[in-house]
Amino acid sequence: MPVFNAYVPAGRFSPEQKRALADALNQSLVQGLGIPEGDRFIVISEHSDSELFLDPTFMGMQRSSDAMIITVLLGAHRPLEDKRAVAAAINRLVAEAVGVSPDDIFIALIPVPNESFSFGRGELQLADTAPRW
Repeated sequence: MPVFNAYVPAGRFSPEQKRALADALNQSLVQGLGIPEGDRFIVISEHSDSELFLDPTFMGMQRSSDAMIITVLLGAHRPLEDKRAVAAAINRLVAEAVGVSPDDIFIALIPVPNESFSFGRGELQLADTAPRW
């Protein structure tokens, strides 16, 4: 059920690299949280220099013009260990997939109650059940 939004620099990544980025994000859930591969909901949007702003050195990073922001809507039931695991997996897999520095990947994990997700048909499929993974 996690939903990714990746905000990337315009014109930096080819369609194949965007597919690799999406695959890396999906695999971060599989490897980091044990979520099934079919739980794949990803949006990648490009932004020009006048639309995407990341401080190049905040928190001791050395960000380049490849820097991106990745947000993840994640089930609020996830403990800190899960959040650490998925953030580490996102960083490692994205850096490998598209050849960016680990410093260029800003991640925001956004907790959302499970009952707030609808997978279609206007139904809240997880409203009355415990999380399966």
